[in-house]
Amino acid sequence: MQIPGADRQFTLFFDNVRLGEDRLLGHEGQGLPQIFVGMNPERILGAALANGAALHAIDMATRYANERAVWGKPIGTHQGIAHPLAQAKVEVELARLMTMKAAWLFDHGKDAGEAANMAKYAAGEAATHAVDTAIQVHGGNGMSEEYGLVSLWGMARTLRIAPISREMILNFVSQHTLGLPKSY
Repeated sequence: MQIPGADRQFTLFFDNVRLGEDRLLGHEGQGLPQIFVGMNPERILGAALANGAALHAIDMATRYANERAVWGKPIGTHQGIAHPLAQAKVEVELARLMTMKAAWLFDHGKDAGEAANMAKYAAGEAATHAVDTAIQVHGGNGMSEEYGLVSLWGMARTLRIAPISREMILNFVSQHTLGLPKSY
């Protein structure tokens, strides 16, 4: 069974292809570092996707908290509902700022590795927390297909670990930002 979608991958082989020296990306013999530079846009895109999922989940939960009334008032009037949503909003806005910084650095030809990794980490964490909070706000309805949060949770959770896991991001920050010895 083949599952439709953008996540299908294909392999492309180039045999006996010759290119001129003017086609070289980066420096000769430094292919792996060039690949890592090429991954920065992927991390920025992943962060942007996670931020969007988080904002959508927060919006859905906020609407539900304003519309769902128990004991004559909306459930959003209770701090047990309002505070987790507010915390999720703070977290996603911080992740969005780091994502914008990473995108700006990349767009201006500057080293975006640290910011791209931090944006991906922050956005993945924020999205997972925001969607989990939205499910909690919805109570039992949060797990029903018609509310659409369960599929958002799967996407947010995937963006937390792919295309690079949070642990590998922490390895990068430990080594390249903090100057600690390589741990892997």
